Amino acid sequence: MAKNLVIVESPAKAKTIEKFLGKDFKVESSFGHIADLPSKELGVDVENNFVPKYVVDADKKALVKKLKDLAKKAETIWLASDEDREGEAISWHLAETLDLDKSKTKRIVFNSITKSAIQKAIENPREINYDLVNAQQARRVLDRLVGYELSPVLWKKIKPGLSAGRVQSVAVRLIVEREREIEAFTPVASFKISAEFKTAGGGVFSAKMGKSFTSRQEAEAFLEQNIGANFSVGELDKKPAKKSPPAPFTTSTLQQEASRKLYFSVGRTMQVAQRLYEAGLITYMRTDSVNLSGEAIAAAKEAIIQNYGEAYSTVRNFKGKSKGAQEAHEAIRPTNILNQSPSLERDQSKLYELIWKRAIASQMADAQLERTNVKIKANTHNELFSANGEVIKFDGFLKVYMEGLDEEDISEEQEGMLPAMKVGDSLVNNFITATERFTRPPYRFTEASLVKKLEELGIGRPSTYAPTISTIQNRGYAEKGTIEGEERKYVQLVLEANELKERNLSEMVGSDKGKLVPTDIGMIVNDFLVSNFANILDYNFTAKVEEDFDEIAEGSEDWQKVMKDFYKDFHPTVLDVEENADRASGERVLGTDPKTGRQVSVRLGRFGPMVQIGTVEEEEKPLFASLLPEQSLNTITYEEAMELFTLPRKLGVYKGEEVEANVGRFGPYVRYGKKFVSLGKGESAFDVDMDRAIELIEEKEKADAPITTYEGKDVTKGKGRFGPFIKWDGMFINVNKRYDFDNLSEADIAQLIEDKKQKEIDKLVQEWPEEGIRIEKARWGRHHIIKGKIKVELAKTVDATKVSLKEAKDLIEKKAPKKKSKKSKAKK
Repeated sequence: MAKNLVIVESPAKAKTIEKFLGKDFKVESSFGHIADLPSKELGVDVENNFVPKYVVDADKKALVKKLKDLAKKAETIWLASDEDREGEAISWHLAETLDLDKSKTKRIVFNSITKSAIQKAIENPREINYDLVNAQQARRVLDRLVGYELSPVLWKKIKPGLSAGRVQSVAVRLIVEREREIEAFTPVASFKISAEFKTAGGGVFSAKMGKSFTSRQEAEAFLEQNIGANFSVGELDKKPAKKSPPAPFTTSTLQQEASRKLYFSVGRTMQVAQRLYEAGLITYMRTDSVNLSGEAIAAAKEAIIQNYGEAYSTVRNFKGKSKGAQEAHEAIRPTNILNQSPSLERDQSKLYELIWKRAIASQMADAQLERTNVKIKANTHNELFSANGEVIKFDGFLKVYMEGLDEEDISEEQEGMLPAMKVGDSLVNNFITATERFTRPPYRFTEASLVKKLEELGIGRPSTYAPTISTIQNRGYAEKGTIEGEERKYVQLVLEANELKERNLSEMVGSDKGKLVPTDIGMIVNDFLVSNFANILDYNFTAKVEEDFDEIAEGSEDWQKVMKDFYKDFHPTVLDVEENADRASGERVLGTDPKTGRQVSVRLGRFGPMVQIGTVEEEEKPLFASLLPEQSLNTITYEEAMELFTLPRKLGVYKGEEVEANVGRFGPYVRYGKKFVSLGKGESAFDVDMDRAIELIEEKEKADAPITTYEGKDVTKGKGRFGPFIKWDGMFINVNKRYDFDNLSEADIAQLIEDKKQKEIDKLVQEWPEEGIRIEKARWGRHHIIKGKIKVELAKTVDATKVSLKEAKDLIEKKAPKKKSKKSKAKK
């Protein structure tokens, strides 16, 4: 038995650390928290100073026993969980749950998994920092109180299965308020003037006029003033300028830049960064510090001089703006800055390169620029055209890195180089345009811009951004938009060769693709919470709570006092709202049904947003129709609502089978017998006719016809949500880009099928064919027990090869839907 037991959070981290320590060290993983608040009760003693009740999950009991046994045999136990508050709490839970002897237990921290960092940590152990533990406990307990007490109110007043959270509900509020601003926005048109000029030397450049016109008549009148005009350079101003590099990455700036440049979601960025950290390639990825260590600055200087020359190196020390920065003590950077391109899988390689470039750029010289502004005058009026140019005299850090911009920060006036000219030079006007332009509504949040806003408001901390944004989408409070936008026509007036012309143009507006859009349920829950729990949803209050956590972490505030101060106002409000608040359904009355004279309204129902004809008070039962995925309670019109009652539309009979059009989870479709055929982009279930339906059915039948047989079984091919595939013996086999999908050969088909069969064999860990139960490898090192359509995920700590049939059956039984008794059926 090794003399030293090192306990870390993850198995990947354990493997990396084990390489750096000798045979006297055994490294084990706790797989995150080994103890937490119970899932089926509050788990906080509100009457007794808010003492939390920590329990070991059933999945972790075998692991706890193993760690206890190892700890008893070891001479020294090193608690090496992450260096943030969460990591400190994990170490504390390990010390308490494993009943570790204080005299032989040491706490070590490191912000990178490298040999030097690990050895330095071993040489400088410390004790558990209980201020950090209490800050984590305060967050966990307060969030449990909010979630556990608010969620049942939502179940009672809106709909079962809803949840609320201190940070998640504020994030939803931001998204909802932004959507309301967009809905209330009325675009205002104006005519913007731009022109193209040519110098005597043949150089061509564009210029704009600062003034715009509110009407077409004014714009036309101005263009007419330029007929026959002579143009010249009125003013020319050249100024030196510089551009400085941004600081190295923090958690939030990494999430924002990975979204802008790599199109990663916030959650994906953190997953990939976690793998890079655990492989020892970058420093700890949950940090709000922009500081670099002296060692990193020296390494960056060496790399810059070596690759780009002395002139490109400028040593910089950055200071963060974040009050109470509490996570790591260094920004996110490569552990070895001289290692520019390690061999990695695609996503990790992209993110590593981004981190490397940002860290290197932060230690590089300013870019030296020359900015030129030219004013162009006409002899027929007093308005001036303006052109801006930018010349890079020395590229500095721009040689390596240019920071991305959010959509709302991108200027229409992109600066380029201007041709040589001087004051008084005559210019030839190629054309002048007056283009109708509309004011823009506020931009919807992307995941990255939402992180930026939360950080600006002081809400949440680095570790909370990714889970918060995932939660609000998983709960169905917001979703990624899919609307491409709609066409808007506009006019452009052109003065060319002293002749005035008109062009009718169009642009796409209103796209929400990839943006966070609140759902109906998100809006209703938000409005209810804002109306009844204004304090919890208040931005300043939420930010103040974060400051309280920071003060607890610094040891200047008592965590139980913070809980008392919060709960004394919060709990009575919950009781009052539960007793007295009205139910919320987002109901809107749209009008009256012309056939029956009954009320037509939209509201949130048990299965989602719906239209209702009639009321429950009437003798005749109401009629219901579900809203389509792209429709909203707030914006649906009376005509659109009534049209929903025409679905499904009977189109006719084809080959003895009834054909109808309808809308389902994946959009509009035509049903022919038991076959479903999706309509094409832009086609509607309300408009499709029988001829088009037959055309689609025949295309589907042709596509579904077997292309060959393999081992006596038909092979068909098709295109699904995840791309082209072939189907054989009930298996769907993706066809990647290596193959020509339209011209698959017999050999290609055989190869694809055999590869898939082998994958299925490799995936299988155990099976009991007579019971119809098997255990398969899943993604991210997990395993699933499968029986028919029931799938149970095993905990990471469970050895899938040692699960017995009885254990597998017990887990399947717990997951299986409960059958309703005859008594309850009869009652129904």
